[in-house]
Amino acid sequence: MDAPIYADICVAIADGLTRGSETGRRVLDWPGEPTRDALPLRLVGGLHALVLAGSDPELAEAFAGRLAGEALQAALNRVLARHDAALLPWLDGPPQTNEPGRSGALIVGLIEVARRHGPKLEILEIGSSGGLNLLIDRYRFDLGGALLGPADSPVTIAPAWLGDPPALPSLEIVSTRGCDVAPLDVTDPAVAARLSAYVWAETPMRLERLRKAIAMVRAGGVNLTRADAADWVEARLAEPQEAGVTRVLMHSVVWQYVPDASTARIRAAMAAAGAAATPERPLAWVAMEPDRALGEQVVSVRTWPDGGPRVVVATAHAHAAWVRPGAERSSEPGILLDAAAEVRL
Repeated sequence: MDAPIYADICVAIADGLTRGSETGRRVLDWPGEPTRDALPLRLVGGLHALVLAGSDPELAEAFAGRLAGEALQAALNRVLARHDAALLPWLDGPPQTNEPGRSGALIVGLIEVARRHGPKLEILEIGSSGGLNLLIDRYRFDLGGALLGPADSPVTIAPAWLGDPPALPSLEIVSTRGCDVAPLDVTDPAVAARLSAYVWAETPMRLERLRKAIAMVRAGGVNLTRADAADWVEARLAEPQEAGVTRVLMHSVVWQYVPDASTARIRAAMAAAGAAATPERPLAWVAMEPDRALGEQVVSVRTWPDGGPRVVVATAHAHAAWVRPGAERSSEPGILLDAAAEVRL
């Protein structure tokens, strides 16, 4: 995932971590499965927070890639001992990130929906975290030279585009609403600092973009609610829908975190709403979720009332650093959102 400094730090911790700090002891005695619990991201997020705060010059050298091997191992053990009190809380819960760059992949799905059903879209996002992808109507996009969105936006999202520029239909996002089981208030400086710490040191452009997106939320707000994803989807789908507007369920890198019972309810709710959809009031489902076989994210679309199979319109990097439209089919379907067969454009 193009993070060599983080890779070196994780290897140094794996090979050289000692019990000389409370943080070290807690990591070595971790009761769960470390990768599933995102333990490396928890710890490295805490370390990066120290770097961003200017709290430890030796650690800053490590995050600049200027230490290696046993020297890096020794430095990290000294850092853990010096900053136990600051680092231990980072181990208490999983990382919660919010990557605005993913809008550069999600927009490909929305373009496909507009191509099928017309320009006006109502966005409903689950797993919104801090709501930065709810700004998708306010971002400027450069998709291989095809430009979309407000020209005066403070944030331009320009993934490396691995294909021909898309033909852009008319697209108007009339509203964006989202929910999260534990939403983040990105206008809180402490929350903004935490999100910044989870941006990898190798990607300063991502950090700059994150800070600009947070400033956009401070300036204009987002419609973000604390709610269970299934409860919220069922309630939103039961609301009256304006004629000529496609209602779109949207999410990115969240499906594996939603309990199985809730994903079943969301599938059922979408199927029922899809059965009632009409050409005047269409329904769509746009998702960016991981494909285990590809080791990449797939951007998929399904729409109603046509009732066709889910279509994969692109693959993407996890942070949408690059987007490949019309990708080849993988050998294994990865995370499927419903039982319908996938089709690759």
